[in-house]
Amino acid sequence: MDVRLANGSGIEATREIHSRSPNSRVLMLTSYADDEALFASIMAGASGYMLKTATPMELIHAVRRVAQGESPLAPAVTQRVLARVRQSPLFARDEKLARLTPREDEVLKLLATGKTNAQIAREIHISEKTVKNHVSTVLGKLEVARRTEAAAYFAMHSNPFG
Repeated sequence: MDVRLANGSGIEATREIHSRSPNSRVLMLTSYADDEALFASIMAGASGYMLKTATPMELIHAVRRVAQGESPLAPAVTQRVLARVRQSPLFARDEKLARLTPREDEVLKLLATGKTNAQIAREIHISEKTVKNHVSTVLGKLEVARRTEAAAYFAMHSNPFG
């Protein structure tokens, strides 16, 4: 389906097809690589998005992938899709949590599950004194006074995807 048709919009046609038959698969084939057409097509229900500059073999492969339930994207637009996803608030990392070192992050995650310093020390193979130091640093970086506040902060501000 082309994004722009002589008699209307391929995006609207895709939306209509998808609303009438949600299991239908539509592969957009267009010369438009702009974000507006790309994201409107995806939101309308397109299963894939290829540019007319693709080789015949790339198109055959894309059609087969759509038929198998995959969602092929033209290489020229893939990076923009990934960049948009990364900018999504769903994937944003809280500023304070971002200040933590990987070890502090690990300690915070274990603290948030209710583990004691001794349990954390055993689990990550460091001394209890080192755990206490990490907890103290985490509290400072998160600007909270108590472990329970740190656990609550983590629960409210952590990224569920990472």
